[in-house]
Amino acid sequence: MTQNGEDTTLVRHPGPPDLRLATDAPGGRPEEECADLPRDRNQAILEAAKQVGAVLKRGGHHFALAGSVAVYAHGGSGNLQHDVDFCVRPEDAEPVAATLREAGLTVYTPPEDWLIKATCFGQDVDIIFELAHRPVSLEMLDRAEELSVESVRMPVLAPTDLLWSLMAAFSEHHCDFGAVLPIARALREKVDWERVRRDCGDEPMPAAFFFLLERLNVI
Repeated sequence: MTQNGEDTTLVRHPGPPDLRLATDAPGGRPEEECADLPRDRNQAILEAAKQVGAVLKRGGHHFALAGSVAVYAHGGSGNLQHDVDFCVRPEDAEPVAATLREAGLTVYTPPEDWLIKATCFGQDVDIIFELAHRPVSLEMLDRAEELSVESVRMPVLAPTDLLWSLMAAFSEHHCDFGAVLPIARALREKVDWERVRRDCGDEPMPAAFFFLLERLNVI
């Protein structure tokens, strides 16, 4: 992985991709196989999550599914957001990038210094190694639960860590309570809310969201 700010040009690994262990389908570029996917965007995002999760499992990497697909895996809404998120430790980001390139995926370094990006079946895939300004830790990945994502089992960020990551990211410039509220409702019985409150500290935006959750009897 290149250092932030050096070269953000898209890099494609030479040679045909090998996603056959994930799909049992003949080799072909992910962009070409995208034509065979359902037109539904949610299903395309799920297919991308399955493919990348299978590649990371095959590579023996320590990771966890995050974001809206993780919420879906825990029983939340199937109305997915615009990309797929995976968490890895900072020291594993470069080996993970190499594995994805070897599988034929496009991988590049964006201006942000807390993730790398890939594309699969035309969908954005974020490989995140820092959540809410904290490095992803081995302890967090160890707490992940192995769940089925459309028949592909993979580690999924624990509900408590998932809600903490969303709430701790609130700030004066990013405080979309409306996007996180349905997630909190869906997963509320699976979340250790006291730990989320403790880990968020006395930051004003998470505190305001807790007030909202209490007034709406979510917690």
